[in-house]
Amino acid sequence: MLTSYLKIALRSLLKQRLFAGINIFGLSLGMACALMIGLWVRDEVSYDRFLPGVEDVYNIRVNYAFNGGAVETAQYVPVPLQEAIARDIPDVAAVTKTNGGSESLVKAIGTAGPEKAAKERGTFVSAEFFEVFPLPALSGDPKVALAQPDQIVISRKLAEKYFPNQSASGQTLQLDDDKLYTVGAVLEDLPANSTLQFDWLANFKNIEQPYMSEWGWNSVIMYARLLPTATADHAAASMKDIFRRYAKFDNGEVPVLHPMTDMHLYSDYKDGKAAGGRIEYVRIFSIVALFILLIACVNFMNLATARSSVRAREVGIRKVMGAGRASLIGQFLGESMLMSLLAALLALTMVWSALPAFNQLFDKHIVLDLTNPSLWLLVVELVLVTGLLSGSYPALFLSALRPIRILKGFTKVGTGPALFRRSLVVFQFSLSVFLIVGMLTVGSQMRYLRTTHLGLDRENVLYIPLEGTFEQFEKSDLLRQETMRQPAVASATLTSQLPVNVRNSTTDLSWPGKEPKRLVEVSTMNVSSDFIRTMNIELIAGRDFRANSPADSANYLINETAAKLMGMSEPVGQEITFNRGKGHVVGLMKDFHLNSMHQTIAPLVISFYPENTRYLLVKTRAGQVPSALASLEQINRKLNPSYPFNYHFVDEAYEQLYQSEQQVGTLVNYFGILAIVISCLGLFGLTAFTAEQRTREIGVRKVLGASVLGIVRLLSTDFVRLVLIALVVVSPLAWWAADQWLSTFAYRIELSWAIFVLAGVLAVVVALLTVSFQSVKAALMNPVESLRSE
Repeated sequence: MLTSYLKIALRSLLKQRLFAGINIFGLSLGMACALMIGLWVRDEVSYDRFLPGVEDVYNIRVNYAFNGGAVETAQYVPVPLQEAIARDIPDVAAVTKTNGGSESLVKAIGTAGPEKAAKERGTFVSAEFFEVFPLPALSGDPKVALAQPDQIVISRKLAEKYFPNQSASGQTLQLDDDKLYTVGAVLEDLPANSTLQFDWLANFKNIEQPYMSEWGWNSVIMYARLLPTATADHAAASMKDIFRRYAKFDNGEVPVLHPMTDMHLYSDYKDGKAAGGRIEYVRIFSIVALFILLIACVNFMNLATARSSVRAREVGIRKVMGAGRASLIGQFLGESMLMSLLAALLALTMVWSALPAFNQLFDKHIVLDLTNPSLWLLVVELVLVTGLLSGSYPALFLSALRPIRILKGFTKVGTGPALFRRSLVVFQFSLSVFLIVGMLTVGSQMRYLRTTHLGLDRENVLYIPLEGTFEQFEKSDLLRQETMRQPAVASATLTSQLPVNVRNSTTDLSWPGKEPKRLVEVSTMNVSSDFIRTMNIELIAGRDFRANSPADSANYLINETAAKLMGMSEPVGQEITFNRGKGHVVGLMKDFHLNSMHQTIAPLVISFYPENTRYLLVKTRAGQVPSALASLEQINRKLNPSYPFNYHFVDEAYEQLYQSEQQVGTLVNYFGILAIVISCLGLFGLTAFTAEQRTREIGVRKVLGASVLGIVRLLSTDFVRLVLIALVVVSPLAWWAADQWLSTFAYRIELSWAIFVLAGVLAVVVALLTVSFQSVKAALMNPVESLRSE
């Protein structure tokens, strides 16, 4: 019987090549999208699962609330918290701290081959690191090595890069032209799906400073491993009062335990609780995959029910020969499974071809491992779900046909299937219009982010990290002066942070009339002179800092939001107390965006403190960027010869703030177009079948004088009407979803009906073009051919 079913299925596919091809290709596109996104989702949820005993590891964060305000959550915590937790919390087996990681110049010393030096990412960690993260070692004992301030632990990649064809253990590496370290252990490389990313580890004591012992200085990221018998709730409850026991202040600080397995997906906090992050995009991508798969399945159901009258006689004969309904359902489901299997094989080929571009676009390292049983399990699940979903209704409908009516010539199957097909077309194009609205909304918001004036210039502005000899103020100031002398440079300034991504904040601000117990959080930057001119920030009142002005070391620049916070309508000349002590406001800046547009503009106080800066910002003259870069490289070679010339543009830093949104926008664009293509494939097949079924009607109409345009309108009107219905049905849901996504931005576009009108026009035009091809072909057919037998 199975052989018979298989033969019938193959004959049916070969007999109706057009419809079979449309079905298989449409299903394969939908399955390829679903499989690609499934691989991406699996990679996203697998982060840090490779770590031994990761279910007991937690990232320690701190909730706090200034003056009874909204609860904020800090990932960076004070150094003394480690010792307090290790001493006071019995549920904790081990606790470690890291500086969060950075790039340093790594140089191999005394090797037999040529000297190698390059920037490598590493982290300073406390000695307990390997008690929390027992990573596998290739050589040496990492615990012993890390306990020694003069030893370093490196990855396999670094060992092979700096010490090829020899053992790395016992070799010497130098960090930042400064301290020498002996390689004490080599670790296996960390996989790409790890939130911990480093190529070297060194003892935290090498960078520890006296000010870090203060409880008010949040400067490290902390992790804890709980005892297997402990629970996170009990451990967190034990930590609740730890700040009040040791800190000299009380801002309502409460440590919270964030599971290591949630760090990648749930990085955002709201009101003191994990509230989202990458998980939002996992959900969006999963919904997009489901939508596209549903659209592909709808195509199959549409064409199968449309062709029900063609196969009705076959069903009648098989029933007369004794076939039961169950066997007929099995036959038709078997056919849909066969088509799903063929589509799955084609989908695997598509995924294999597209995966390199997908990895590059989303910065992933996903591989299509055909030897992995879980991949084939996913493919089997996809085939079963798709086969059952797409073939269930046609199988149930065709198996229920009455043989007597069919064999008497009543092959019309009623209005039910036609209504069902129309409903499926509406459903299919509703999903397509939903994705089109998403494409237009994301595109409009991203265009708004790129084109909106931030209140400062980011074009033709580059930044150079101050590293090596430039970490000394005398050298960094000399760098700024040398840079200012170049003809291609308009202005230059030193700054502690990039002005489009200000991360540092403090509660040090005070002013006359402020309530003594009121704590306010303000963003802060340190700069040298010419900051206002370099970034072209509008100065409402006052002046910029003056070069070489000792008096300005205790003066400040503030923005409008800071002035409002302090209740100052004319702040210039007013006395305030900040991190440099008592001083006066010398300049009032117009508000500019300090961070991404997800956040409102925060109060900002800028100090004249060039000795404590990290970047040189350079404004080049229009059209002279190459000349400026050549000059800067020569200066770097002269003043900082050990370090390669390293620069970036402020524009790049700003774009980096929206990397996730750009990825989502690209994904929605690509898969939105695919959804439209799949929908149009189904519409093309339905139009072709409708034209085939109405061949004689079209012939009669042409003989009676109907024009080609009239026949095209006849065949097209119904389908276009269904697309318009889909637009009306899905618009409220699309509006809600678009508004929800836009609500994550403090500064956003306003949704307008123009987006929905444009989405409708695009859907109608694409549908009309698809339908018109078959309609014109049918309208141009010679009526003699269709009426010859009459």
